[in-house]
Amino acid sequence: MSKSGFEIRADLLSQAQGMLAENHNNQVMAIQYNNEVLDQKTPLPINNITTSDVIKTAKELYEFVNEKQ
Repeated sequence: MSKSGFEIRADLLSQAQGMLAENHNNQVMAIQYNNEVLDQKTPLPINNITTSDVIKTAKELYEFVNEKQ
């Protein structure tokens, strides 16, 4: 059974949120490593993922899916 447009958009929103959270976590881990191993003093970023960020990323994913090649 194929997914409805609503289900596709909901999946894309979930994927976009997951991508943004993972990118933030990777950034934090890199800074923590540099601070601990390389003795740097970079503060950890405070990154609030906004609804606008999630929607923008989901739209980018949707555009890619709809690309005709």
